[in-house]
Amino acid sequence: MKTKICGITTFTDAMNAIDAGADALGFVFYEESPRYISPSDAQKIISKLPPFVEKVGLFVNVDAQVINSYMQESGCTLAQIHFEADEALYEQLFVPHIKVIRAKSAEDILNYSDEYRLVDAYCEDYGGAGKRLNIEWFDGVDCSKIILAGGLDASNVVALKKYGFYGVDVSSGVEISHGNKDAKKVREFIDNAH
Repeated sequence: MKTKICGITTFTDAMNAIDAGADALGFVFYEESPRYISPSDAQKIISKLPPFVEKVGLFVNVDAQVINSYMQESGCTLAQIHFEADEALYEQLFVPHIKVIRAKSAEDILNYSDEYRLVDAYCEDYGGAGKRLNIEWFDGVDCSKIILAGGLDASNVVALKKYGFYGVDVSSGVEISHGNKDAKKVREFIDNAH
């Protein structure tokens, strides 16, 4: 499974994740998040990163112009759209993007089944808030285009291998505090996912 470490706020955390084998890093451009980072601060980190690592910008309730602008300024390579946007927004994006399904029921995980998508637990706030999805929802489902998020950590990621998810996304499960990653937990998570 591919691994994404989300909520990166420092260069040290970014490099620890890359050194541990992360395929992608997430930068949260949602000001109400405790893991928020400005596009200019993200750019300072991204400009020093080695090649071949996906840099994902996370967006909530903004228009296409803001997404395009922040992506360009920060140097992120993929936009993660964390809200229910209409088709018009996606048509206006100049950047590669992935939709997030905030799943309330088993049926929700089948939305956009022809696309790669990120599936997270629904909660009032954006981001899964460390809340886990009912893993049984994925029994018998083709998970090859699903990136699973929500309540993951090194101890429970191992059990996901049998589902064949494309990838997993973690934030709070590898933190010391909001936005500060624990290098040991990051490495353990990635080792167990692989």
